[in-house]
Amino acid sequence: MAFPIHRMRRLRQNEKIRSLVRETRLSVEQLIYPIFVTFGKGIKSEIKSMPGNYRFSTDLLMQEIEELLKLGINSIILFGIPQSKDAVGSEAYNPKGIIQETIREIKGRFPELIVITDVCIDEYTDHGHCGLIKDGEILNDETLDLLAKMALTHAEAGADIVAPSDMMDGRVGAIRERLDEFGFSNIPIMAYSAKYASAFYGPFREAADSAPKFGDRKTYQMDLANGNEALREVELDFEEGADILMVKPALSYLDIIYRVKEEFRLPVAAYNVSGEYSMVVAAARNDWIERERMVMEILLSIRRAGADMILTYHAKEAAIMLAKD
Repeated sequence: MAFPIHRMRRLRQNEKIRSLVRETRLSVEQLIYPIFVTFGKGIKSEIKSMPGNYRFSTDLLMQEIEELLKLGINSIILFGIPQSKDAVGSEAYNPKGIIQETIREIKGRFPELIVITDVCIDEYTDHGHCGLIKDGEILNDETLDLLAKMALTHAEAGADIVAPSDMMDGRVGAIRERLDEFGFSNIPIMAYSAKYASAFYGPFREAADSAPKFGDRKTYQMDLANGNEALREVELDFEEGADILMVKPALSYLDIIYRVKEEFRLPVAAYNVSGEYSMVVAAARNDWIERERMVMEILLSIRRAGADMILTYHAKEAAIMLAKD
């Protein structure tokens, strides 16, 4: 590749040529918008640590969905904030719980919208952990039945995809078996397969009021330093019937996204999480960065690593930028 025969700048000289040869593309159809929903009427409460994101009551959520569809965003993932919590997270699998009722309302008005639901009891337990507890220990096997019950109530309400995020061993298989048993064999499972015990979840825990009341989640979420272990986690979910594999968070784990996509060749989702979002917003408000350029660079890096879809709080602004382009 001797100079000057090969000049790399030939294909960079103007935007039309750069666009023609661009290797990685981002489209609005690849974006999934996370939404927090709560009981009540007339509620649109901004999340302090996540400016531009809100807790919605169902009535005002309908207005938000109309805006999303106009922007071309066709997929959302729902997180519920219940009226009450207890040690076993009973509102998580209540057929008339906040998520279940919200799904019915959405599907009644916007049947074309893809509704994904988070399957985890941490938002519904008074201790804030993702599993049942006995003598300070998070119980794995005893939690699986509750997760399967939760996923079933979501499917019965009309969810298009269920997404277990708890990181209990065997939960994908338990959910798949329960859904199939009750006639929901066509409901895909988007598994949070490689979910790390990350510091980037802080703003989400404020939004969903789901911070652990004691200890941490390191006994079930993954150690930050491990990559090969992530592939073992993903392989287990694959074998148990997961249809989409997720890596969470995204930015510090681009190598994991790449390895998962190369190894398994299933659709891969990546969660551009709350802390990643909030850092960008805070820096932009201080004029330390150019927000639009930063957002697009982040999302393209996640796509380039191998993600087929991105869960991101930047979805609305990204949709607007993509429409301009």
